[in-house]
Amino acid sequence: MIVLSTNAVLSHADAASPDVGDTITGIVGESKAMRTLTALVERVAGSNTTVLIEGESGTGKEVVAASVHHHSGRTGHFVAINCGSMAAELLDSELFGHAGGAFTGATHTREGLLRHAEGGTVFLDEIGELPLFLQAKLLRVLEMRTIRPVGTDTEVAVDVRVVAATNRALAELVRRGEFREDLYYRLNVMALRVPPLRERPEDIAALVDYFAHHFSVALSRAPTRLGRAGLRTLQSHAWPGNVRELRNLVERATLLGTTPDACLRLQPQDAAALQTHGHSGYPADLPLAEVRRRHMRRVLRACRGNKSEAARVMGVSRKTLERWQREEEIDPQEIRCR
Repeated sequence: MIVLSTNAVLSHADAASPDVGDTITGIVGESKAMRTLTALVERVAGSNTTVLIEGESGTGKEVVAASVHHHSGRTGHFVAINCGSMAAELLDSELFGHAGGAFTGATHTREGLLRHAEGGTVFLDEIGELPLFLQAKLLRVLEMRTIRPVGTDTEVAVDVRVVAATNRALAELVRRGEFREDLYYRLNVMALRVPPLRERPEDIAALVDYFAHHFSVALSRAPTRLGRAGLRTLQSHAWPGNVRELRNLVERATLLGTTPDACLRLQPQDAAALQTHGHSGYPADLPLAEVRRRHMRRVLRACRGNKSEAARVMGVSRKTLERWQREEEIDPQEIRCR
């Protein structure tokens, strides 16, 4: 089991981070799947190889990326940014920097996150949301180790390792012409798959203990407890929100002075409650696509159609939520989106 110190992560302040909390960074789990994953992390960490982390939303992809950096020996920062969290032009400037006067509002030169992470690691979450013109620029970073800030003609050398993550099938995006094939193969040198929580229920007890200890200290409350019956309840839950859903559940149980399984049985009364205690679960034989559809509809309704709030609750960008809504053909009028 790998557990990292809380200062291992330096997340970009403006980027929504779907897979890790502000203070918790660590891989926890003794299941076969997690032992395999941690062994791979330790094996690839010491190289400069680009890593692609695959997994559903909420599984802990940023935690794995931070672990890769922690064990790499690189002395620079670990900088995380969500590629679906901002407009393309702003993301260009945030990643590659810009010269003063390069565009309206650019009153001074900015180095960009790739230069800020010099000697360290840049974690690009939701890489499938990266616009095509930025994919070309990122490919040059990976091949030439240089960047060109917005508004300049000068190439700047950078020493940075790139770790990317996705909850989408990049190969399918390549087939549809939405993702560059050359970038896909350049990123996919070493792929790490983070298993969903429903595939490793034997890790739930350790995760509850881990989160319970953290929130007991952070909230100055007695740690929540989990009995055998409660553990069976949690292990039978579908966990559409994965580890993030469990984390929120333990936080709420700690606040209320009750057990996680008791919180799980509560019905959400508003968006805040939905965010913290999850829901009553879905049939075990329900296809994942239908679980996502039902959960998305439920969250949107609980948020009274506010897509920004629903995206925050689900731990994805608004852009991702809107894409899912289009894919599932969910009628905006039905859930009163605005």
